[in-house]
Amino acid sequence: MTAFLEAANISKAFDGVQALDKVSVSIDAGEIHCLVGENGSGKSTLIKIIGGVLKPNTGQLRINGEIFSPARAIDSIRQGIQTIYQDLSLFPNLSVAENISLNQLIERGNRFVSKKNVIRTAEKALKEIGEELDLSEKVENLSMSKRQIVAISRALTQNARLIIMDEPTSAITKAEVDHLFSVIMRLQQKGIATLFVSHKLGEIFEIAENVTIIRDGSKVGDYPAGELDSDRLTYLMTGLKIESTVYERDQQKVAADKLLDIRNLSRSGHYENVNFSVRRGDILGVTGLIGSGRTELALSLFGLNKPDSGEIILDGKPVSINSADEAMKLGIGYLPEDRLLQGLYVEKPIGSNIVVTIVEKLLNRFRLISNKKWKNVESRWIDNLKIKTPSAAMPASSLSGGNQQRVVLAKWLATNLKLFILDGPTIGIDIASKNNIHEIIREFAREGVGIVMISDEIPEVRQQCNRILVMREGRIVAEIEDVPNTSESYIFEQCSQKES
Repeated sequence: MTAFLEAANISKAFDGVQALDKVSVSIDAGEIHCLVGENGSGKSTLIKIIGGVLKPNTGQLRINGEIFSPARAIDSIRQGIQTIYQDLSLFPNLSVAENISLNQLIERGNRFVSKKNVIRTAEKALKEIGEELDLSEKVENLSMSKRQIVAISRALTQNARLIIMDEPTSAITKAEVDHLFSVIMRLQQKGIATLFVSHKLGEIFEIAENVTIIRDGSKVGDYPAGELDSDRLTYLMTGLKIESTVYERDQQKVAADKLLDIRNLSRSGHYENVNFSVRRGDILGVTGLIGSGRTELALSLFGLNKPDSGEIILDGKPVSINSADEAMKLGIGYLPEDRLLQGLYVEKPIGSNIVVTIVEKLLNRFRLISNKKWKNVESRWIDNLKIKTPSAAMPASSLSGGNQQRVVLAKWLATNLKLFILDGPTIGIDIASKNNIHEIIREFAREGVGIVMISDEIPEVRQQCNRILVMREGRIVAEIEDVPNTSESYIFEQCSQKES
């Protein structure tokens, strides 16, 4: 049987850097195929070539056995190839119906738009995958999961035969992931193939039939998903054997006194009556579904979401934290969930991003920045954290996701932290970079820093944290001390139970 899509011996170089080297992949009609590899392995380049955004230097694409050479994205779309990127490319100020129907209207060159036709088109697309949404609702008011349904429905209006999903689960809950997978299975029943790109290994085994692995721009191989497990897939992706160990607080090295004590902290509409403590050397996990109040709580501890009532006690003294500057002066650091918008100045040099938290310490006796001190700090942390860059003068936007996260960590490592709050520290990061970042976080804790790690990845908090708090609907509903002997399924049940 002829495959729907064949990419044969695809090569692509940028300014002398070989992004892809003779990579081939074949996808049958209705197949659920996963593409995996570390950040910078070439995955994004390959899907952009298939989607008509980039042209390969060598190699060819074939659709149903016929050579296909897209000059632009619309050429791939007309062949039934739709790419749904992480940002979904929706219009937030338009309605659900308008977002679903707009591309079809543009493609047909309609000069006049009938509201009745817009609604009819949207209803038909949603019905195809058994979904219901309020067609009049603006997309900006939808959850990320529902926005994905809009993006998938939009693809169906243009006769999609292959839908490429780039990291579709990076910002949705486990229950929403399960729902997305049920939609993918419905697409399969209609003969529509899915190329699924993800760093989350558990999801790959759950949804994939076949897996293509890319490493450093070259194809490692194609494998039936049933022939792989996490250890083998990790090794094939990285070339490394990565050991998984559970974090244990060093009772001998780090004093057991409380660094942080939170008493009855509340903010209306965000969280209520929150109580917990953090000792030096703790890695305290905070997990819960999106909207459980975990990020709002973190922002309050960093002075960006002032609580209505309750106490924050740091080093035995009550503190009032009214701004990020005040939090930093108290020795509190915050790594935000969205590193690009909140954690980095992406167009500024890497070195500037590293020293931004300690500029005062780089001044000489004339109150001018010492170039020598600056260079020493940036080179020290680039070396220590193994940030892959040809120069500290390169913009942060030039780095992979894992290296960008290392830069954010470096700017805090350069300060004297007491408490470090990390919100989704490994979102969108490959397995090797994730392992490296986990080790950096553990090193913080071993040196006596108190860590609060927020994550909806239950395997992550279970492995990286010595204590876990579960938040649900703005409250702490469970505190887990015996982490190694607590199952992931129990923690998930605590996250997802409804209040009676």
